[in-house]
Amino acid sequence: MSDVASGAPTAGTPAADAPLHGLAAEYASPEQVLAAATAAKQAGYRVMDAYSPYPVEGLDEAIGQPPSKLGYLVLAAALAGAFLGYFMQWYATVEFYPLNIGGRPLHSWPNFIVITFEVTVLLSALTAAFGMLVRNGLPRPYHAIFNTPGFERATRDRFFLCIEAEDPSFERRATRAFLEDTGPLAVTEVAR
Repeated sequence: MSDVASGAPTAGTPAADAPLHGLAAEYASPEQVLAAATAAKQAGYRVMDAYSPYPVEGLDEAIGQPPSKLGYLVLAAALAGAFLGYFMQWYATVEFYPLNIGGRPLHSWPNFIVITFEVTVLLSALTAAFGMLVRNGLPRPYHAIFNTPGFERATRDRFFLCIEAEDPSFERRATRAFLEDTGPLAVTEVAR
């Protein structure tokens, strides 16, 4: 007797009583996933996530993700880098080890511009890189969505919308029916 006939779950579909992460719908175009996310938000779903191979304009707002504050953090790091780079040079040439060579001024700001710029770029770039990793929760060797059949295509040519079981409006059958009405290629239960 086959697994389907015996009622046992097949690969990629958890048992009805298995812990569920959510339901994932697979779409072929960015317009479809954006329309589905907008419809899900209007239907009252709030705990959801979208996965796409490239940024989709308006998708963050549709799934209710707040705007990133990383830009402000990078700006603060750039200003701190500019101050640190300039102060380091000023302190070394004016206070710590002043050398009067040929009557030139000790505090000559045009000489400090290059290193000030380089330290500014260094600190802002490092802050952007590490801030992005922290904000995205990386590195993440495992996530339940990786159990979705065909999810590897989310890095190439497919778009996924996952409504998580933690959502107060989530009900397995009603949410599945809702996602199927949005016109996906497939709707899959995602086990934890």
